[in-house]
Amino acid sequence: MSRLVSKSEAGRLGKRGSYRLGGLAQQGIGRPGPPRPFRPSFTRPYHAGPVWAWVLAGLAGAGLIAGGAALGAWFMPFVVGLAAGVAARWGGWRLRVTGPAVVVMAAGGWGVALWVPALAGLPVGATARAIAALSGLPPHAVVAIAVTLAVSVVQGLAGLWLGRAVAPRPPRDELDR
Repeated sequence: MSRLVSKSEAGRLGKRGSYRLGGLAQQGIGRPGPPRPFRPSFTRPYHAGPVWAWVLAGLAGAGLIAGGAALGAWFMPFVVGLAAGVAARWGGWRLRVTGPAVVVMAAGGWGVALWVPALAGLPVGATARAIAALSGLPPHAVVAIAVTLAVSVVQGLAGLWLGRAVAPRPPRDELDR
């Protein structure tokens, strides 16, 4: 039942190359190339387009949000966040840069939309106080304005997430620059 093991087989046990593992692979199929080298996150990434153009686009996004809020389009932070997500994927900007940029655009746009009528003498504070009291929040204007800005920021970040999810990734060779 059992076969005697020869001395040469016992001497090969545990030595490199003695078992010829992997020799039965299919012929004609190449092995995958080596993995892409690790690029630490503190290196300067490549960005498409000059920075001043991206800053100008951020100001335009905040302006669109402010204009949309003035016209009653409360969903405008989501739309601008969606466009920012697609543009960020195309431009190679990382989420740690685009996330705060969308937060500033959304809060700044709605902040301007609430600030301009207050400068014109309209009772924005009294309206915010009444809305906060009716919502069950403390009846302070700051609370209602903070909730409004927070909702705007959440909409913008949701749009950014969706924009990055639906935009195609750039080819790998562009990432290796």
